Amino acid sequence: MAIELGKILVKAGKITDEQLLKALELQKTGGGKLGEILVKIGAVTDENIISEFIGKQLNIGAIRLTDIELNPDIVKLIPQDIARKFNVIAVSKLGKTLIVAISDPNNIYVLDAIKFITGCNIQPVISPETTIQNAIESYYDDSGGINEIIKGMASDLEVIEEAPEDQPSEQDLQSQVQDKPLVKLVDGIIADAIRKGASDIHFESYEKRVRVRYRIDGALQEMAPIPFKYRAAMISRIKIMADLDISERRLPQDGRIKVKLGERTIDLRVSVLPTIFGEKIVMRILDPKSLMIDLTRLGFPELALKNFAKAISLPYGMILVTGPTGSGKTTTLYSALKTLNTVDVNIMTAEDPVEFNFDGINQVLVRTDIGLTFAAALRSFLRQDPDIIMVGEVRDAETADIAIKAALTGHLVFSTLHTNDAPSTINRLVDMGVPSYLVAASTKLIMAQRMVRKICNFCKQEIPVTPQIIELLELDPEQAKSLKLYEGKGCNQCNNTGYSGRTGLFEVMPITASIEKLIVQGVSSAEIRAHAIKEGMLSLRHAGLEKLRLGISTIEEVVAETAL
Repeated sequence: MAIELGKILVKAGKITDEQLLKALELQKTGGGKLGEILVKIGAVTDENIISEFIGKQLNIGAIRLTDIELNPDIVKLIPQDIARKFNVIAVSKLGKTLIVAISDPNNIYVLDAIKFITGCNIQPVISPETTIQNAIESYYDDSGGINEIIKGMASDLEVIEEAPEDQPSEQDLQSQVQDKPLVKLVDGIIADAIRKGASDIHFESYEKRVRVRYRIDGALQEMAPIPFKYRAAMISRIKIMADLDISERRLPQDGRIKVKLGERTIDLRVSVLPTIFGEKIVMRILDPKSLMIDLTRLGFPELALKNFAKAISLPYGMILVTGPTGSGKTTTLYSALKTLNTVDVNIMTAEDPVEFNFDGINQVLVRTDIGLTFAAALRSFLRQDPDIIMVGEVRDAETADIAIKAALTGHLVFSTLHTNDAPSTINRLVDMGVPSYLVAASTKLIMAQRMVRKICNFCKQEIPVTPQIIELLELDPEQAKSLKLYEGKGCNQCNNTGYSGRTGLFEVMPITASIEKLIVQGVSSAEIRAHAIKEGMLSLRHAGLEKLRLGISTIEEVVAETAL
């Protein structure tokens, strides 16, 4: 783009070829924007000329802010901290369209943030950075002539300003949180996150700013920043919504909010944590619409799905799903329970927390603070005539012991562990003190899983298979020939991430008679893995390679989530 701009300026007679070459050399060694360098070396004396030509290049308008007077009410539609941070200023408003002057019109994120804050459609026009900065100082700065007074004073004193202790009274906060703009701001953020399919909203307090991020498809994305002055009132507003104590700022708190968006009722799980610059809030969005509880749509390969479906149809035994936090274990277990949820079976679950409610399933919230642990809940379940039991996690030897005994006495037991792959789960249970012969007799299937982001179908494009990729994936030449790789370029549909949605990678290991023998013999997890692969198990990495071959995900996602 820099060379194109240079050529346009040369063609228009604004600069010479020599000046362009000099500017490009300086850019190569020191970085920076070509337009700024041209102004710095005196090739162009008026910054506005550069802006006008960039505007033509991008097919948008340019504006000379020095030639017009702005309406202060229009200017203040954009909060001051955002205007200063992103060098942008509101120029005029025509109906629902807000015209904004910006020095970097390619920054789609900023334009989206302003659209969200103002509720207007945004029409960018380009203007030089220094001109916008001067306009911001002129229209936002209300310090009168004090700057002129202190200009003539010299002092060696350096004052380190610290953020003031933000401790407004409870009465002040109660009145602030009822202000309509603040209510609209908090409600708008929650609604926006739900519409974007976010699983979590993060409100983070720093020394001079408040950051808002959404977790979409497993990755955090920064959204419109919140004006710093609203920090305390915004946190208190959320606390009141979650029925928490707004005067308590030193201890963590947890609560829940129930909201309605259109016809959808959605639960929000709220966690408040004190940090050095204020409180951090994370809202987990529990949207039943976003929960995909259908085994056929989770991303199972055909053989893996067949083995998993066969295992969950058994009358008794233990099925374990393993993987790190956020790998989709709960979704898989809910999908299995939904398949089995019929009128003739008694299903009981112990969860921490209960994320979604299901009709026909008896769900118990584990509360360790009052002694209702997974083990205690599981022991009580056995007196409730259950057919199917789901234990949120096997955390200790006591829970493991009761779960295995339940599986051996005619119950189908589902649970999770935090292990890296399926074979190493066996060693984990043995390390907990469960005899290997009991593990072999009770366990029917172990599955490790990960979640990877899917390529956006709207901006999907093929990329070359380089020698580095072949080496990284350890492919032989024949495999490399047939491999096609894709990535998302980034578009409005996927918020310029190149990804939309997620799919699962599954390492499904049925406990066959031969694997039972290996478990009893106490062989290593590596030997069990090698044997399971001989029997047809796809490792997580090979499951990821299948997603690459099908053009579903990218090499970055697969390599990040799996190991050879």
